[in-house]
Amino acid sequence: MYFCIYMGIKENLLVLNDELPKNVTLVAVSKTKPVNDLLEAYDAGHRIFGENKIQEMVLKFEALPKDIQWHMIGHVQTNKVKYMAPFVSTIHAVDSIKLIKEIQKQALKNKRIIKCLIQIRIAQEETKFGLPKEELNVFLNAASKFPNIKIIGLMGMASFTKDKDRIRDEFKDLSSLFKNHNDLEILSMGMSGDYLIAIEEGSNMIRIGSKVFGDRVS
Repeated sequence: MYFCIYMGIKENLLVLNDELPKNVTLVAVSKTKPVNDLLEAYDAGHRIFGENKIQEMVLKFEALPKDIQWHMIGHVQTNKVKYMAPFVSTIHAVDSIKLIKEIQKQALKNKRIIKCLIQIRIAQEETKFGLPKEELNVFLNAASKFPNIKIIGLMGMASFTKDKDRIRDEFKDLSSLFKNHNDLEILSMGMSGDYLIAIEEGSNMIRIGSKVFGDRVS
C-alpha cells in the first residue's frame, strides 16, 4: 500500500514543478509504484519516469502510454540491456566499456540511438558504483566510437549521510568536472533528500520518488 503524506500525486507534482528552476528536469522515480500511481502522474502532465529494475520497467512500458520517456536509473547488468533497448530513453548509470559495448549492440539491433549518462563515483562509500573521475576523458573517447550511443552528461550519487557539507562537497566536485566538458548537456544529481543542494551546485536533472508518490508503508 502506498500513500502521499499530505497531498495527492498531482498536487505533489504541482508543488515540485513550481519550486524547481525552469532548466531542471524532474525524473519521477516510480520504482515499486503501481501502474495506477504512474497514470495519475501522467494525467497530471508528467512524462519522465525512472525505474531501477528492467523487468519492472518493461511491464510498465507495455501497460502505459507510449509517449512516456523511460529512464533506467539503477545499476545495469549487461545481459538485461536487450529487454529495454527497444524503448528506453536514457540510461543513467553507465560506468564500464563492457556495458557501453552491449548498449551499442542492442541499440544497433533496434535501429536506435540510446542516450546515456556516465556515472561518476563521488561518494566516499565503497558500495557506490561509478567511474573514477580520473578515467572520464579516456572513457568519453572510447564511448565516442559507438555510433548508436549518445553520451549526454554525467550522473552522481552523494554519500548517504546527514552531513550536508559533505554532500555539497561531493556535488561540487562533480559539477566542476561537468563544467570542464562543454559538449555535455546533463548533470544528473540529487534525490528526494538532497536535491535542493544538488540544484544549488548546478544539477539540471533530479531523481525524485517519495516527494512525488509518497512514502511506502511497511
